[in-house]
Amino acid sequence: ADIPIRFGIIGCAEIARKVSRAIQLAPNATVSAVASRSFDKAANFAKANGFPPDTKIYGSYESLLDDPNIDAVYLPLPTSLHLKWAVLTAQKKKHLLTEKPVALSVAEFDQILKACEENGVQIMDGTMWVHNPRTHKMKQFLNDKEQFGQLRTVNSCFTFFADPDFLKNDIRVKPDLDALGALGDAGWYGIRSILWAADYELPKTVTAFRNPVLNEAGVLLECGASLLWADGKIATFHCSFLSNLTMNLTAIGTLGTLHLTDFIIPYQEHQASYTTSTKPGFNELVTGWVQLPSEHTVTVDLPQEACMVREFASLVANIKKNGAQPDKKWPTISRKTQLVLDAVKASMEKGFQPVEIVG
Repeated sequence: ADIPIRFGIIGCAEIARKVSRAIQLAPNATVSAVASRSFDKAANFAKANGFPPDTKIYGSYESLLDDPNIDAVYLPLPTSLHLKWAVLTAQKKKHLLTEKPVALSVAEFDQILKACEENGVQIMDGTMWVHNPRTHKMKQFLNDKEQFGQLRTVNSCFTFFADPDFLKNDIRVKPDLDALGALGDAGWYGIRSILWAADYELPKTVTAFRNPVLNEAGVLLECGASLLWADGKIATFHCSFLSNLTMNLTAIGTLGTLHLTDFIIPYQEHQASYTTSTKPGFNELVTGWVQLPSEHTVTVDLPQEACMVREFASLVANIKKNGAQPDKKWPTISRKTQLVLDAVKASMEKGFQPVEIVG
């Protein structure tokens, strides 16, 4: 059997619990080390999450990066710390699975990518839902010209109602830690889902919606934007920490519609559903529809986050064992997401005017 890719985890964030479980579930990966700024915190994290007994515990991030037996690093640190630690990870020749957003801006992203390219390491962001087998099935429908036709519209919404403690203390509302707030945390998913539906073709312009909600520190709690393509396609996304938990995605073509209400985290871990509609119409009296939508359920053998780890580890293994070049698909997708995110911010700063995307 192939030797699994050995992961080091830098930081003990809440999301690291989920991803460390995914690393242990993936057949080609293992947790080899965990680091925190406190040795005790790292040791407690390893114990609480059932890490293998031989997992190395480090009381500093640097010491983990200096470990020659680590192949890849999972980086769940606040976004403002990504630039420093992602670049250092690449310089230490460790492959990088990083939480999203990858950076605070595309300029920062490009510095991280440059370090990865110069050191021959793979980078992938932690957008889990794109690795779910359901996502591949949905893409087949969108690509079916007989069933779906040409894409015309995408609407994406990710909101959750944050409690007072979150709105006061969570890193995602702190300007020095995650300055992008809801746009970086929830908006990233909306932007990615739109680009996914549009085959990652960048829009021509992005226009932020008026009246975004910011906290006292100036961090976004709620916002949205519209995206327009040269061929007339249009998309919208809305993200918020102030509304009920909702994860809707609708893609409308000339002949069909794709719709799901749990696109980021499926209602159930081991199966996921979506509905499609093709060439519907009304009955003779227009009292009901004919050609009703159909529901499709996809059963999965691994949770989507473990599918992500498996995909990332297989790319790393190909580089490590076969001398392959890092796969450019994932950093390209990340960069396009970051470009649109930057454009939303720029539109807000310019009085909610359209901002042209320059790829």
